[in-house]
Amino acid sequence: MKLKFKHQKFQEDAAMAVCDVFAGQPFSSPTYIVDSGVTTDIQRAMFAEQDYTGYNNGKIIISNEVILRNLREVQKRNQIQPSSKLEGHYNLTIEMETGVGKTYTYIKTIYELNKRYGWCKFIVVVPSVAIREGVFKSFEITKEHFVEEYNKKIRYFIYNSSDLTRIEHFASDSAINVMIINSQAFNARGEAARRITMKLDSFRSRRPIDVIAATNPILIIDEPQSVEGAATAERLKDFNPLMTLRYSATHKKEYNMVYRLDAMEAYNKKLVKKIHVKGIAVSGTTGTEGYLYLEKINV
Repeated sequence: MKLKFKHQKFQEDAAMAVCDVFAGQPFSSPTYIVDSGVTTDIQRAMFAEQDYTGYNNGKIIISNEVILRNLREVQKRNQIQPSSKLEGHYNLTIEMETGVGKTYTYIKTIYELNKRYGWCKFIVVVPSVAIREGVFKSFEITKEHFVEEYNKKIRYFIYNSSDLTRIEHFASDSAINVMIINSQAFNARGEAARRITMKLDSFRSRRPIDVIAATNPILIIDEPQSVEGAATAERLKDFNPLMTLRYSATHKKEYNMVYRLDAMEAYNKKLVKKIHVKGIAVSGTTGTEGYLYLEKINV
């Protein structure tokens, strides 16, 4: 059975909110020479025919002043309090209620960023193996749908410290590439987690993290409140991200909010069903199309 996906305006709005922050950035598809790890004459002979051309994300060349101006315009359009300054180095927050298609939305955003600016390297960071598998499944089931819309395929894979050839392909491929990784894979204490920062004989004495970082990837953090402890936040810097996009319904910290679809707004749009709660606290809601009805209080 083939699944059919309906285009939803709120998902397009969320994707456009991210893209429009960088309005004025030119399209580019830069190349570089991937670190070959070849150091001896024998290795040079073995890998003489290999092409070491790599494709990375083009640097952001528009000024911070332009980005801040774009950000404020996006925020006003989406009824969000305009930022007084840029918080962090190109960090954007997208708030989406659980169950409305968050993964679909950031896949669409990936396609739009590639279409408008040429950016093609993305890393999706998730808090657990279970969520990682769910995200991978979402890429699988939406693949044909997005190919029909954009006439392009995303090459996606789950990071595996025992299969580092995928990282080689990630760096050297010109298509849209997405690596899906759970935070424990680079922030735990076990040997498997440490491999990403180790020089490995099986990887021609290179560190996998260095090959990844050279692509200047865009980080997409799924449920950042469950991912970004102090130690993990430091490890994320090792990826040398061009920017970081944060998607969640319950952000602990908001960096440059560009789109918000909170619980009330999602309910008003009939995207989620009514739920019962024990207590409530309203913070930063944009729900302006209806009201909240308190039926009763159980003590």
